[in-house]
Amino acid sequence: MSSAISHKHRTFLKTFFDEYEWIHLTLGLVGNTLFFIGSVMFLNKSLMTLGTWLFIVGSFLMLFGSAGNTLVKYVNSKSHKENQ
Repeated sequence: MSSAISHKHRTFLKTFFDEYEWIHLTLGLVGNTLFFIGSVMFLNKSLMTLGTWLFIVGSFLMLFGSAGNTLVKYVNSKSHKENQ
């Protein structure tokens, strides 16, 4: 019974992440952009606080996007192995 739940869970995750893969790419792109802008703002002392926050938020978005991509690849590899 636990394997049926596990299979059902993997099927849901695969469907969800295949359909919404663009979300992870968008989070990564926005994160990279904020990270870059925040890094440039470090060069101006008056913009350093805002730059720090953009740097932190951008880093978090890149991390979240990468974690999502990793999960997609994991679910796809499990699904591929089961179909062989």
